[in-house]
Amino acid sequence: MNYHPETIAISAGRPEVGPDAALNPPVVLTSTFHSGGEIGYGRYGNQTWKALEDAIGTLEGGSTLVFSSGMAAISAVFSILPIGAPVVASNQGYSGVMTLLKSFQESGRLEVRFVDVVDTQSVIDAMKGAALVWLESPTNPGLDLADLTRIIAAAKNLGIGVGVDNTFATPLVQRPLEMGADIVMHSVTKFLSGHSDVLMGSLSTSDSALLKRLQDSRNISGSIPGPFETWLALRGLRTFPLRFNKSQESARTLVERLKAHPKISRVRYPGFGAIISFEVDGTAEQTQKICESSILIAHATSLGGVESLWERRRRWPMESLSVPEQLIRLSVGCEHVDDIWDDINHALAAI
Repeated sequence: MNYHPETIAISAGRPEVGPDAALNPPVVLTSTFHSGGEIGYGRYGNQTWKALEDAIGTLEGGSTLVFSSGMAAISAVFSILPIGAPVVASNQGYSGVMTLLKSFQESGRLEVRFVDVVDTQSVIDAMKGAALVWLESPTNPGLDLADLTRIIAAAKNLGIGVGVDNTFATPLVQRPLEMGADIVMHSVTKFLSGHSDVLMGSLSTSDSALLKRLQDSRNISGSIPGPFETWLALRGLRTFPLRFNKSQESARTLVERLKAHPKISRVRYPGFGAIISFEVDGTAEQTQKICESSILIAHATSLGGVESLWERRRRWPMESLSVPEQLIRLSVGCEHVDDIWDDINHALAAI
């Protein structure tokens, strides 16, 4: 059946139907399996993982592997590249990935070509001889958009692999595998699980040989999730479309109100999703005070949960210097939009 994503999130990854069969997959708490089957050992597989992998894979249109974190998933991608392989990547993106790529570049593990993903031609020009193009769209926290269709097509013409971090957009907005991407990554911690209670990542691909290489990397590194955390993530996934659509609706309302606020100098929003980045007309210290003055909105690092969170991103030493000191990244939760707005106004009054 060609179900809509809202239906897939609820129906995929269920056990087989039968008399007295469980509706939900069980939490399989074991490290050891009897021999003769496909799993073999607890580091190689688990029935609870498979349920979540089937659900995410169906949403993204490929086969999926889950990992202990988003960074573990990304590290698996880079681990299968040859020493010194050229990689094209955004010059502004998630700080963890930026830090990892810079460390690889400094050690000679990879040759990293940082580009402005908004400048499509510069991305294409940097591809010559590359092994991989790694994209975020929207970027974190600048929310810049890459022309994925054109960039992926250009990479495919050159025989270059493409990986896309789809955490912010989610499969409700875009499905990069359908555009020709080789790998789609998610920080499952964020929107897919959505309750700020698990750390997890995933990789999806429609290439069976590539899937095997990534799986071998996971087996060797041991970057596997726990069964109970996987079960929690799958339970969270069931309400993912409801949560995402509610937060997105509120985000669009808040964007218009923020644009009209005299203490806000710039609002960044790609037109979809539940993340807003905005710049305060003030100092870094004043911006920090705003984030620390909220009552409803949690001052915390993460995003994509049912609760609203915000932070001044440059408070982190590893954040890109291209990110303004006065930039606040707001993850809009599922609270009533007027309550979120009242708390924003309350915090802005602190300066």
